[in-house]
Amino acid sequence: MSNKWFTGNAARGVMVVATILLMQGCGFIKSKFGGGKGKGEDVGIVNGEVTANGRKGWKQTTPYGMVLVPSGSFMMGQADEDLAATQTNMNRRVTISSFYMDDTEITNHEYRQFVNALLTDSVSVLGEEEIMTKFYPDTTVWKNDFTYHNGDPMLEYYFSHPAFDTYPVVGVSWQAAQYFCTWRTNLYNDYRTKEGQFVSPRYRLPSEAEWEWAARGGHNSAKYPWGGPYVANGKGCYLANFKPQRGNFDADGYPYTAPANAYNPNDYGLYNMAGNVAEWTRDAYAENASAIVWDMNPDNQNADEPRKVVRGGSWKDIAYYLETGTRYYELESNKRSFIGFRCVMDNLQGRTASKGARR
Repeated sequence: MSNKWFTGNAARGVMVVATILLMQGCGFIKSKFGGGKGKGEDVGIVNGEVTANGRKGWKQTTPYGMVLVPSGSFMMGQADEDLAATQTNMNRRVTISSFYMDDTEITNHEYRQFVNALLTDSVSVLGEEEIMTKFYPDTTVWKNDFTYHNGDPMLEYYFSHPAFDTYPVVGVSWQAAQYFCTWRTNLYNDYRTKEGQFVSPRYRLPSEAEWEWAARGGHNSAKYPWGGPYVANGKGCYLANFKPQRGNFDADGYPYTAPANAYNPNDYGLYNMAGNVAEWTRDAYAENASAIVWDMNPDNQNADEPRKVVRGGSWKDIAYYLETGTRYYELESNKRSFIGFRCVMDNLQGRTASKGARR
């Protein structure tokens, strides 16, 4: 037997095996769970044999007010020059699993459902004082955050008046945002349980990496969520609510916050991922986060660190803070007139689905 014959057949064998593996990986070959009806389906054990296939009846649908963010890989970190020389978001490649995200920041009227529910159902457990102190938005932030500023109209009307129902809630701590997610989860799953449905994954705050991936809208290394390097379009119209020029707060159309669905969404359908209000993320802040978190679904949950990462910039910030790669922090118990939040939910049916990122 010649070496040439052996080498050729070995190479062909390797190619066949590789082709089979590729077909299996692409879903062309059905596994024992993947095709047709199996015996004992939904039963579990038949004739002394384990015959359990997947349970029927579970289908994850897009929750109300959320959009699907696909999985993908991108270069996380500064998308432009680090003007402040912070060196706190060095570039590295990370991979993010698919998830659902609120298309807008949580609004005043949405958050009002939460505090009203606590005041109705939880006074006996938490006490009215604790509810009003910890979870009710602190309206005094409109005066306390700024020295020599007439914040009285915002203090009096921003959370209570229907004129601001669709504006993002502010004056909410990181801790209160976490509690809102828990309440929202319980509300949803209580209903699903009563309807005989499987429980849903919980609502939660996005990780810092998830937030940045969602903000980029599929534009890898984009400086801003709309994909371009400028804060205004070709007609000179500003694309977000922030502090343009030398402090002309009104130039973008809104002197303070804007409605949560103002301006155009990014390519994932998410509004105001830059400006309007900055947003709490789940992560504890660490200057060397790029060195300590894993590159698959990075997540720095550290209960002993009171500094929590805030992203996106706000109505009172200059353009630098609107960049997708700019990170900073606030103490978890602090409440600000320029920080809000939005929720995410894991997409359990799309853990391997990927549309990829445009480059």
